[in-house]
Amino acid sequence: MRRRKIDGCPIAGALQLIGDKWTMLVVRDLFTGPKRTTELLEELHPISSRTLMGRLREMEQDNIILRVNYGGLPRRVEYELTERGRRLVPLLDALMQAGQALDCNDCEDRKQQLGYYCDFCPNVRVTELNQPQTYRDEPVAERPPEPSRRPKDDSIVLL
Repeated sequence: MRRRKIDGCPIAGALQLIGDKWTMLVVRDLFTGPKRTTELLEELHPISSRTLMGRLREMEQDNIILRVNYGGLPRRVEYELTERGRRLVPLLDALMQAGQALDCNDCEDRKQQLGYYCDFCPNVRVTELNQPQTYRDEPVAERPPEPSRRPKDDSIVLL
């Protein structure tokens, strides 16, 4: 985990940690659970794959997300929020409320533009974020790799 050095202020360190607009949008999209790189690319359009991979690497170094490599062919990698990353969820809620209060966007704008709400939208969320959340500083246990989902092809081809 990298230590932030601007002026020693926790606000400056937090702002340096979340960095650019993509970091919080990745947190938003991983809020509901693990996602593959292709899913994140679709959700975060128009981000380039190069930019996304750079942000994911930095977020992994900062212990905000966990990269789980299941191996196999085709390669299967998923990203999920760590407990440290989940600490940013109240900030997402505050940003959503600020965006609505400043009349920046509305959830319906995304629905009209893309055809669906984001996973963080209160129109689709099942859990309440207003309930007090407890955070642990324990490391997240890695999941065991799942077997390949590729079906076996035992057919015989005659030429």
